[in-house]
Amino acid sequence: MLFGILQLIKHFELNNVQLVIEKLGAMQGMPKMKKVLVMDDEEMVGEIACQMLGFLGFEGVHVYDGSAALQEYKVHQESGSPFTAVIMDLTIQGGMGGKEAVGEILAFDNKAQVFVSSGYSTDPAMVNFAEYGFAGAIAKPFDLAAIQEILNRFS
Repeated sequence: MLFGILQLIKHFELNNVQLVIEKLGAMQGMPKMKKVLVMDDEEMVGEIACQMLGFLGFEGVHVYDGSAALQEYKVHQESGSPFTAVIMDLTIQGGMGGKEAVGEILAFDNKAQVFVSSGYSTDPAMVNFAEYGFAGAIAKPFDLAAIQEILNRFS
């Protein structure tokens, strides 16, 4: 089976092994795992969020800024393997943060479920998230129960 997967990857020259695995799973009748895109410029925060998502039965994909999030979102949407939700850090040091990126994602997919996250709970985008285009807000540090609640409500 592994040899077959490697041949398939080589044959189609795909860079994303996860997409190949999902396509093979779909061919074998396996259900797809729901995916959540996590955008955070802090590696540890992104990795912990992805681990929490894995514990909740989601696949987490971590990117570091809004430009990468938009690119990753488009690739997965166009490949037929869309994200269930996106969690975006409000501000990114030296890059496009959630406040800017949410508009870009919604312009591409107006049905996208994008959530803002920040340690600044009093920021206007956290308090009035809908006015900024977000479907909800998740305070940092991430809380497993809060992530589960918000994803269950929207996925």
